Amino acid sequence: MKELIIALGLFLFIEGILYAIFPAKMKSMLKKIELIPTSQLRTGGLIFAIIGFIIIYYAKN
Repeated sequence: MKELIIALGLFLFIEGILYAIFPAKMKSMLKKIELIPTSQLRTGGLIFAIIGFIIIYYAKN
């Protein structure tokens, strides 16, 4: 459970620092995301989730 809390904190830190350092770029990127089809976003999200799971799995072993 401790690792999950650390991972969540790290995610929030990275996300927050990107918005703090590059606010205009982040707004621009969010506008571009609207143009990407939902199915492509879903597929990309699933691929990244699987990659993340594999990294966590091998890091824990």
